[in-house]
Amino acid sequence: MSNKLLVVGTMAYDSIETPYGKAENILGGAAIYIGLAASNFRTNIGIVSVIGEDFNSEYIELITKRKIDLTGVEEIKGGKTFFWKGRYHENLNIRDTIETKLNVLENFVPKVPLDWKTPKILLLGNLHPEVQLSALNQMNERPELIILDSMNFWIDNFRESLDKVINRVDVLCINDEEALELTKQKTLIGAANEIQKYGPKYVIIKKGEHGAMLFNKENIFFTPAFPVKSIKDPTGAGDCFVGSFAGYLMKINKFSFEKMKVGLIYASALASFSVEEFGTQALQSLSKNKIHNRVNYLKDLTSFDSKLINFDIL
Repeated sequence: MSNKLLVVGTMAYDSIETPYGKAENILGGAAIYIGLAASNFRTNIGIVSVIGEDFNSEYIELITKRKIDLTGVEEIKGGKTFFWKGRYHENLNIRDTIETKLNVLENFVPKVPLDWKTPKILLLGNLHPEVQLSALNQMNERPELIILDSMNFWIDNFRESLDKVINRVDVLCINDEEALELTKQKTLIGAANEIQKYGPKYVIIKKGEHGAMLFNKENIFFTPAFPVKSIKDPTGAGDCFVGSFAGYLMKINKFSFEKMKVGLIYASALASFSVEEFGTQALQSLSKNKIHNRVNYLKDLTSFDSKLINFDIL
């Protein structure tokens, strides 16, 4: 088994409008956010995706400079890259999809290169469950850790296929509303316990600006979100989160609950950068010191002197 992180997901053009501005035809897609975030940990990363002939060569150069292998990315001659256009409300948790053009993504069949059929971590980014299954079935041996990111669209419309994927992964990463919808439970703890019955050993439930929770059997860990002063664009924050989580685990090469707790802190820190600029702009120029400062800030938010606890006061 090779010491590699394989990401299966979309590469796209996005046009985004928020109350704080707009950006047209910028670099997007789950695989891009995941790859750029994970690349901060300087590990071997490969992407399996599809693009059209219109995909900007400067974007290719940007990605490959981050040491991300694109041999698994198929370019369709004469085709156009997947495009999404959306508008966010004043409440940035609410958005409207203005336009979606699947283009080359419509008939996408992932083709995993031979050198990437034995990754240590396989991260199935947010896309059609049948595509995720196809990539999973191309592994020569089971990766040590399989992470799945999904969303309510697949829960609503492709539940049978999604269940097949969920049953075969180690970590499921979804948001709080999706966890409740997936399980029909009334609490997040109930939802996490139910999801573990479906197959995953670990469940990450994202709560946006309220942080994220990690579950494994009776173990629970919570990390706050980094308190960002201004948000320009929340697009891709969840992909950045799961990409950072996977990148950290790949770097330390240990997958225990205790290590995942630290991974969640890094994920929260890196995702906070993503929302401060449009698209992937903030992820393109992160320094090690900036990341360390936010990780330390989150650590300080959650630490206190246990000696100050005095049960005699009760």
